[in-house]
Amino acid sequence: MSSFAEPAVRHWDFPRGIAGVALLLRFGAEHGVPAPDLLAGSGITPARLADPTAEVDADQELRVVRNLAAHLPNAGVEVGTRYHATTFGVLGFAFLSAATVQDAVDTALRYLDLSFAFTAPTAALEHDHLVIGLHPRSLPADVSTFLVERDLAAIHTVINELAPGGAPTLSVAFTHQPPADTRPHHDTFGVHPTFATHHNRLVVDATVLRRTLPLANPETTAACEQQCRTLATRRRDRQGVTSAVRDLLRHSERFTEPMSTVARSLGLSTRTLRRRLAESGTTYQILLDQARAERATALLDQHRWSVEQIATRLGFAEAASFIHAFRRWHGTTPGDYARSRR
Repeated sequence: MSSFAEPAVRHWDFPRGIAGVALLLRFGAEHGVPAPDLLAGSGITPARLADPTAEVDADQELRVVRNLAAHLPNAGVEVGTRYHATTFGVLGFAFLSAATVQDAVDTALRYLDLSFAFTAPTAALEHDHLVIGLHPRSLPADVSTFLVERDLAAIHTVINELAPGGAPTLSVAFTHQPPADTRPHHDTFGVHPTFATHHNRLVVDATVLRRTLPLANPETTAACEQQCRTLATRRRDRQGVTSAVRDLLRHSERFTEPMSTVARSLGLSTRTLRRRLAESGTTYQILLDQARAERATALLDQHRWSVEQIATRLGFAEAASFIHAFRRWHGTTPGDYARSRR
């Protein structure tokens, strides 16, 4: 067996299809969590949810994940079992029509930025074992455990759907501490995971890689690959503008720059910048709020700035407006956040 393809990205900050958010909302509804609660602070509108071709910014989906994890903190594994090959759209059909499981894994890695992953998965062969590793680089601590469990359960679910007869799971390991109830983990993976280890990983018998898939079709694979390339190229090109705006805002001093100033810095008209951000599933105001929310927690973590001083630094006219915005971003007040961090 040959080595695996290099992952297309090694970070989670890429745009995603709306299907991922829709799945989270359906799961929340099944467990009594209303959609408005899950969408709070994300900037995702009902109109965007109703458009099956819509895309959202990674930070928008992460906000929905954070809201869901706040309501159901131990549901990561169960959520992961809801991701099937068809959840991934054209990428999923590329999986299903691949010749072998290894071809499907390679396709997933080459077009990783067409998935919903937040944990930078990798694949490697170790003796007779296929090792899927997860690397939650720069993920916020409050959602890292939830997303590691979700992503590993999703990968396990899809591989078992693809492989005739399922994929024999040899071991599962997580770096975080064990939850009070590990039965969902055993029910999902079929083995008892180990916790507080050095790696997040799923290990299966490598013979699964050679299995021919029952729906293998080279013509369908070629067509899906072409569509994946087109979609990935379009998203990657648009993501460049979004990343540039985010970088400018992250280095802002007062967060008072109007959109026209940022557009000029990028050599674009305001209208063109607005259109490109809309194509990426976001807006200037959403990116500005994300940058402010990130800077606010960083300043509070330093424990040497008052709420009034932070409000001024973030461009708010008064502390009350900042407190209201902070509650919308993080579900708590700046004071309560600061006390919890101490």
